[in-house]
Amino acid sequence: MLKKSALLIVLVLIVVVVGWYRFGRVPEPVDRTALIMGTLVEIKIYDQDQSTANHAINAAFEEMSRIEQLMSRHVESSEISLLSRATEPLAVSQETADLIIAGQHIAHLSHGAFDVTLGRLKELWAINSDHPYVPTEAERQQAITGIGPDALRVAGRIVTKSDPALQLDLGGIAKGYAVDRAVALLRKAGITSAAVNAGGDISLIGDHAGQPWRIGIQHPRKQGEVLVTLPLVNRAVVTSGDYERFFERDGIRYHHIFDPMTGAPARLCQSVTVVAADAATADALATAAFVLGPEQGLQLLESEKGVEGLIVALNGTLSKTSGLP
Repeated sequence: MLKKSALLIVLVLIVVVVGWYRFGRVPEPVDRTALIMGTLVEIKIYDQDQSTANHAINAAFEEMSRIEQLMSRHVESSEISLLSRATEPLAVSQETADLIIAGQHIAHLSHGAFDVTLGRLKELWAINSDHPYVPTEAERQQAITGIGPDALRVAGRIVTKSDPALQLDLGGIAKGYAVDRAVALLRKAGITSAAVNAGGDISLIGDHAGQPWRIGIQHPRKQGEVLVTLPLVNRAVVTSGDYERFFERDGIRYHHIFDPMTGAPARLCQSVTVVAADAATADALATAAFVLGPEQGLQLLESEKGVEGLIVALNGTLSKTSGLP
């Protein structure tokens, strides 16, 4: 009798689980948030018990915080801050060196539209501060003097700046990298269905209840409205937009995505969404395509294998890569 009862319980559990996944009624996720790298990070896990999921999330948050301490220019003791203050070649961790190399690769691909040497310019504008500033043309030109893809040289773990005054900023790639590291730890913990969202830098593990994740892309001019919905599995998706961090003065919107050629906010797009295998690549390419504008930005995204994208031009026109779902 006991064996029959146990068998009945097992069969009921199987039916319930199959019902969850077949009819879209999935178990409630373990959902946690934390403030890391100046943004709200949310991790949702769907396929594990609460204890296992919480342990995995704790490890992921700790890893993202470690990346912030290592690579944020806002952390005085970070390797990026030390590099910015350095007047001689400096040895950094292999991890930091590799991410700088990845950033330099995107910089060369985009002919300088993506740039990890904009530290002085970003400090000048102070977009994220309580007192943002609109610099003069002369101030902008001084801040971008000597920057570019060839302004840094990395040999092993040694980073050499072409100009001692050069300041680094990995903001356009480090957040995506932190998301990738969080995902790696979740996978290591056996997680097979989860989403990590760091202020719009999203990476997805597996699918959602046997179906693709449906990721809504924010309309850049209509707050709270979804522009498009993308069905994705095991992909990263990042959106860069002029509506994320900005201030207005005399009727002009000044945002945080700068054109390295002018030292001013890029003006050809409202937003760019990039889908790629990893969030670091998607992060950097979204910034580069935003600066390049719809035509050249689309060419850049089409040229990269496994990368898709959606570009909203300044006038609101949409264009997308050929393989975007």
